This record gives sequence, structure tokens and C-alpha cells, in this order.
Amino acid sequence: MSERARSDDLIEQLRGFLDACPSVGHRVLHQIKKLERSFLQRSELCDAFADVCAAEDVPDGLRQSPLGKVIRLTQEAAVNDAWVYLAVRVRIASWRYVRIALEGMAVEEVTVRDFLRFKECLALGQHDFDEWLLEIDLGPFSREFPKLLEARSIGRGVEFLNKHLSLQLFDELGEGGERILNFLRIHSFRGQTLMLNEQIKSVSDLRRALRRADEVLAGHEPTATWEDVAAPLRALGFEVGWGREVARIRDTMSLLRDLLEAPDPRGLETFLARLPMVFSLAIISPHGYFGQANVLGRPDTGGQVVYILDQVRALETEMRSRLFEQGLDIEPQIVVLTRLIPQAEGTTCDQRLEPISGTRNARILRVPFRNASGEIVTHWISRFEVWPYLERYTLDSERELLAELGGRPDLIVGNYSDGNLVATLLSQRLGVTQCNIAHALEKTKYRHADLFWQENEAQYHFSCQFTADLIAMNAADFIITSTYQEIAGTRESVGQYESHTAFTMPKLFRVVNGIDVYDPKFNIVSPGADAAAYFPYTAVERRLPHLHTEIEQLVFGVDERVDARGVLTERDKPLLFTMARLDRIKNIVGLVEWFSACEALRKEANLLVISGHVDPERSSDTEELEQIRCMHALFNRYDLDRQVRWLGLRLPKDLAGEFYRYVADGRGAFVQPALFEAFGLTVIEAMASGLPCFATCFGGPSEIIEDGVSGFHIDPNHGDAAAERIARFFERTRQDPEYWNRISEGALKRVAERYTWQHYAERMMTLSRVYGFWRHVTDLERRETQRYLQALYSLQFRRLAQAMA
Repeated sequence: MSERARSDDLIEQLRGFLDACPSVGHRVLHQIKKLERSFLQRSELCDAFADVCAAEDVPDGLRQSPLGKVIRLTQEAAVNDAWVYLAVRVRIASWRYVRIALEGMAVEEVTVRDFLRFKECLALGQHDFDEWLLEIDLGPFSREFPKLLEARSIGRGVEFLNKHLSLQLFDELGEGGERILNFLRIHSFRGQTLMLNEQIKSVSDLRRALRRADEVLAGHEPTATWEDVAAPLRALGFEVGWGREVARIRDTMSLLRDLLEAPDPRGLETFLARLPMVFSLAIISPHGYFGQANVLGRPDTGGQVVYILDQVRALETEMRSRLFEQGLDIEPQIVVLTRLIPQAEGTTCDQRLEPISGTRNARILRVPFRNASGEIVTHWISRFEVWPYLERYTLDSERELLAELGGRPDLIVGNYSDGNLVATLLSQRLGVTQCNIAHALEKTKYRHADLFWQENEAQYHFSCQFTADLIAMNAADFIITSTYQEIAGTRESVGQYESHTAFTMPKLFRVVNGIDVYDPKFNIVSPGADAAAYFPYTAVERRLPHLHTEIEQLVFGVDERVDARGVLTERDKPLLFTMARLDRIKNIVGLVEWFSACEALRKEANLLVISGHVDPERSSDTEELEQIRCMHALFNRYDLDRQVRWLGLRLPKDLAGEFYRYVADGRGAFVQPALFEAFGLTVIEAMASGLPCFATCFGGPSEIIEDGVSGFHIDPNHGDAAAERIARFFERTRQDPEYWNRISEGALKRVAERYTWQHYAERMMTLSRVYGFWRHVTDLERRETQRYLQALYSLQFRRLAQAMA
């Protein structure tokens, strides 16, 4: 039975159940109505349903009834006096919408448009409803484009794309050889022809030349170099780029011969991965304080900066290795394009150009924001306030980037919403392959951020952000995510990208088809931790013992520091350690409150917090100021100054690595209590150090950690249960030290197998070549979609950004 048929059957079963048991159905809906909320999330629906099921006079089979199944599958409900509308997620990224009449229990299926319009009416009131609201539907532009069919394949787009399009290219179109030939002809570097020269004019010429080249190469030692065989190969029509040594050259040519004879997806990907296509790349990250020291923990400055710098080091190493193997003595170039901030507050963010440590030729290029009159904006600007500056910034950056690289980059990588929008504008202007990395999509962080966007507009400007996200994610040639759930969530929860499939922003626009997570542009490539800084606490020979005095002073110091509060008086207790920005989503205040209320945990461990500023006078961020006040209030209310140490520091990477290991020496644990975490780089860092971790079950950590094996999941919405679980861990490890060792070893094993920068860089470079190839030989850039997105940018985003200015 098809998925559609199964969901049809479920709706029909629901209709039959309510017809047969109207009183039970009425009781459930009445319980939902009693909550007196117009909009309900899945957890609230399930709790209301559970309350009904727990009643003594309710039939035992209600939980397993069609109504129970629909309630479990519903992610969102909208309720008024007459109807309950349900958004039913029948499987990952597959939705049906139904409404149930409170009188009569009639069940009707409705369209996504109907569901969104109903939400708008509830949010605005019938009198304020806009009948002619702009409706965004990107679905028609990709109806003919191949899509994945199975949820388990989401995030493996390049595999599907190669399989489907290689079949189409070679079998259906019958032009695969010609298209590969044309693709090979375009390869060059600054005027130097690569791969093929003018001697090869047709596919038959190419086949013949490959056969003759193999005969020539067979007469040479496998370790002979390109220079030893260049003359006869050039005469046949080949140029440098096939490999440095004869063995590599023969193997690459053999891959091409196999493709021309009997193509297969794996062979195509392997061949493309060897082509000299990427010599330079631009990585875009405008917001925050982007630097290499003294920036982490500042507003809007955290894991993304660490991610990009580690990414650059790994990519440069991989690029240089591939160019060497291809026989090219070319120095790869990587430029991280960010914002220049004249009021740099002791950082390097006022320097135009800054070499990146640990690389040979990568650097940070900073370009300032300018206001409408062309004046440089000197102060830091929140990531929520950058939108009016980005168009001018793109034009200024284009000139700077072309001058710095000596031409166009071969790949543009955007980061976060603002960076992805700039990457979109740049890639369209320069005709370059575009990769997006969201890091986090704000829409999933804030409850009903779309529906009540107007209430948050003054602070967050979600109108610009969500519009920019729609444009950038649909414009990208490929999208990198760190985890599966980032794209499509889990069976119970909606993915970050999936949440952009259908939503409404009343009085602004209604999205009925915003993104399709079955699109093969999505690929999961998980980052790692810097192995030079984050390594196991057991690697004694690599440890940094000279830092221990400084660490001990930070943890147990009694000096009067303006950036610290609390003195840990019971030094023999293990440390429960957390480190993150001090904002609402990271939920540091929540963690301190859990600890405060849990006597068992306070008995077993001390809490060490490195987050934000302790002195509110040192913060300029509105959200952080609110969190600082809450932290001090908790210290005062629960008398925490002898059990909690709070440091308002930004640790250098080497010190942070040794800090994790120091906590591990004392049999401590790391906790990441975020309400939602897109990936969880600090979790990877802690695990790579051998430190057992407790981390949020919402987001990336749920995939990083195998619960009970390499760490533990906690629900930040149930802090009491989370605190009790942490307390039980410390109690058990006190009684059985081997238990701590098992979790520590599980963490180290998990990171080594799945989360390394070497694997990331290898995959990233292969993806850039594969999508670059398909972009060239097919209509992968989807011109019709681009025109639609340009209209959305010009008529919607630009207007919103100008209104902010």
C-alpha cells in the first residue's frame, strides 16, 4: 500500500471511530478545548489526550485507537469554538491536514492553504484577515526534477543525484560522453589548460586517445611522474591534471574509460572527485566578532566561528593534497569573508586582512558595513539587525574578494542566514557553485516565531530572516547539514528545514511549499573537533600541565574577580561543567535552576559555568543582560555561592581543551542543556576529551550521543528529571568507577568513528565537484526557480530591509 493510501486509510479510520464513539471523541476534544489556547504543540496535545486516557471510565483501547494514533502524529493544532484543525505528520516530511467539528465530530480533510488561513484568522481575528495575502509556492518549479522517495535517504542527496542523473545522462539522453568531453574541456587555471587540449575534438577522439595513452603509460614505471610522460600525452591531447605519477594517471584515465563504456554512479563520483576543479573558495560569515582570539562568548559569536576556522584548516589540507595528487603545483586559496568592525573592543575585527593560524595561505578578509549614505558603520550590530546592510555589503565584498583572489572563487560557502543570503547574491553575480550551511535556523528556536512575527519584529526582525532563509535555501546548489534531524527531524519532531515547508506570517506572506527535504541538494557532513586541542585526557604525553595552576585558580579561586561569582568550598566533589553563550536558547539559567532545586545533585557535584558576563555593566546585548539578571537572582535565592562557580570568560582553544581534560581527571561530566541545539560542537569537544556528556534531546546531540552508551540525552523541558538523571550518574560512578570509564570510552569511540575534520574535508571537496559537474551539464541551477527567487528578493526582502533602515 502506498504512503498516500495508508494516510487515506488512517483518516477514514478516524472518521469511522468518531462516528462509532462520538462521546469519547467529544471528551478528548473538550479536554483540548479546556486548555483555552488557540495553538497547541504536539506535547500539549499528547498531555491532554493522556489525561483523558487516565480516567477510570475511559475504554482501555483509546490509546491505540485511530484517534490516539492521529493525536500522536499531530505536530500542531489550531482550535476555535467550532473546529479543531490538526497538522498530521503521517511520516517524516509527509503531511495531511484535517479538521474535526466540535459538534457532530465530522472529519474533513483540508489543504495546507486552508490550514494556514485558519491559523491566520485565529491569530489576527476575522476582521483583520487578509484575503489577498501573498502566497509562496516553490513546488511547481521542481516537479520534473528527481526527488528522493525514502525518508532514510534524506541527506544523501549526492548519492541519489549521481544514480538518477547518470542513468538519464548516459542512457536516456545518449549524450553522456559528449557532455563529459565538454566538461573536461573547460578546465583551466589562470590561462593554463588542464585535462584536455585541442587535439581531442570528439568522443571517438577521446576514446582513441585514452587507449593509446594507456599503451604509452604501460611502458613506464608506476612511480614515474607527469614530466616523464608529458610530451607523448600532450601529443595525444592530454594536459596536466590527470595525476602526479603514472599509476595515478592510468587509474584516472581508466575510470573515464569505464564511464564512457558502462557508467555507474560510484565510478562517476570517484572520477569527478579527482578532477582539478577547486583552487580557491570563499566562505561567507558576516555577523558577530569573527576573529581567532578574544571573541568567543561575545554576542553572536560562538560555535560558528570555531566551526569555520577548523573547517578552513581541514579544507586547505585536503585541497593541497588533491592538487598535489593531480600533478599540480598550485597553492590553494581560502578567504573567509566577514565584517570589519572599527570599534573592535580589543579584537582583530578592525583589521582588513588576517592570516589564519595553522594554514599556509588562508586568511580572513573583512569588509565594513556601510549605511545608506555610504558611511562606515563602526559598532557591532546584532545578527538580527544586519539585513539593511547586506546588499551594499555584497557589492563591496565582490570587489574586494575578486581582487584578493585574483579572480572568481571556484566555490562559495555561506554560513547562517545572513551569510547564506550574501552567498546567494554573490554566486548569482559570479556564476559560481553555491553551498549553504545554516548552523541554526531561527524559526525552530522561538515558539510561533512565524505566526506572531509582528510581536517580535522590533527585536528579532523575523520578516527579513525567514524571507532570506527561503531565498537562500532554494537558491543553493547544495546544502550541508551536520545531522539528519537538522533536515527532517525524527519520527516525533520536525526538522529545522522541514519546518519551512509550510508556514504563515500573517499580513506578510503565506508559504504553502517553501522547501522539499526530499530534494537531493541536502547532504549530511558532520564536523569534528580540532584534534590538536581536543584529545583524550589519557594522552598524558600531550597534556598541558603548565596550565593546571591557572585552571585551578579559575575553578577554585577565592580572589575578587569581576568576571566570577561563587567559591566552591567542597573541592573533593566532581565538577558538572557547562560552557556556552548566555542566551535564552542555550538555557544556562535553566541548568542553574535545575541544579538549585535538586538536592541529590547538589550533594553529588559542584556546578561550574563558563558563560557570558558576570558583570551586567560589561554586556551590550539585551538578551544576555536579561539572562545575567536571572543568574544573579538564582544565586541569591538558592544560596549557591558555595556550590556554583560562574565565570564570565572566553577560553582560548588550548586552555578550553585542557579544561575539559581537567574536569575528566576529577571524574566530572559536561552538560549541554540547550532548549534546542542545531549541532553541538562543545559536545563533540568534550567527548573527544573523554568527558561523559549530558546533552539536550532536541537537535544534533540526539544523534551525536548514543544514549547510555557514549553519553546521555536530557529533556530541557523537564529539568527536574534531567537533574535527577545527572545525580544518579554521579552516585553510580562514585560507587562503581568503571561505569564512568565505560561512558568515557564510548564517547571517545563515537567521535573517532563519526566526527572528524578529515572526513568532513574529503566529503566537502567531493560534493563541490559533483554538484559543480551537474550544474554544468544539466539545468541543476533551475533558472525558473532563480527568477522566482529574484522576484521574491526584489519585491519582498528588499522592501523589508529598507523599512528596517
